[in-house]
Amino acid sequence: MNGPSPDLGTPPLREQFDPAVPHPARVYACWLGSKDHFPADRKVAGEVAACRPQVVAGARANRAFLARAVRYLAGRRGVQQFLDIGPGLPAPGATHEVAQAIAPESKIVYVDSDPLVMVHARALLTSKTGATCEYVNGDLRDPDTILREAARILDLTQPAALILVAILHFIADADDPAGLVADLVGALAPGSFVAISHLTADFAPDQVGAGVAAYNNLVPAGITARTHREVTSLFGGLALVAPGVVPVSEWRPDHAPVRGVSADVYAGLAMVRRSW
Repeated sequence: MNGPSPDLGTPPLREQFDPAVPHPARVYACWLGSKDHFPADRKVAGEVAACRPQVVAGARANRAFLARAVRYLAGRRGVQQFLDIGPGLPAPGATHEVAQAIAPESKIVYVDSDPLVMVHARALLTSKTGATCEYVNGDLRDPDTILREAARILDLTQPAALILVAILHFIADADDPAGLVADLVGALAPGSFVAISHLTADFAPDQVGAGVAAYNNLVPAGITARTHREVTSLFGGLALVAPGVVPVSEWRPDHAPVRGVSADVYAGLAMVRRSW
């Protein structure tokens, strides 16, 4: 594993880490069954699940979508460059593990602004000898910095995959999530791809709305559920790969979706055919 660019220092964990404050990545880890969480995180995870128990299935279905999308891109589309923004805490099936199992020469750049995530990433997310797995301290709201730092590692004149899995629902409408996606996509070469998954309340407005309210009441980083139309609009004018923007468990499943299992997440993949 190579380290991040030397001029991108991460603040010391002791200065920003407070186990009494719920942390989005650790709350998500609770739903995934990880051990990387504290009582404050478990409280949030439990309160949200009390409003909408399907949140656990949704988190796990979202993680499975990430692995399927990366397998599809690396295996069927020959993509060997991945820019994964907001990867969360390390967990099995990470982008670099899936991609480099298919194409060991694949290059992966993870981007996160959270010091806790970055500390875990540097310690645990490692590539095999000779492979590339880099980490950039960057914020999705600052696409210029992300692109500048990613270009030190990736050749953005060649096809790459932009991974925005379960991250855009942390971007408020006032911060123009569609505009941020467009800024990032505008730097990608034709033949690149964009993968997005996003929370929705379409399937259970009252329950998901209550869960979002409980989450936002306890976690400093708020979350916004969006409709199918709104999630689709995040892709702008890109060409969607079949089956389009669908419930996450229905995007090219390895097996037939289990009946009765609901996940409040939409997912989709689109191809860059021209510059925006």
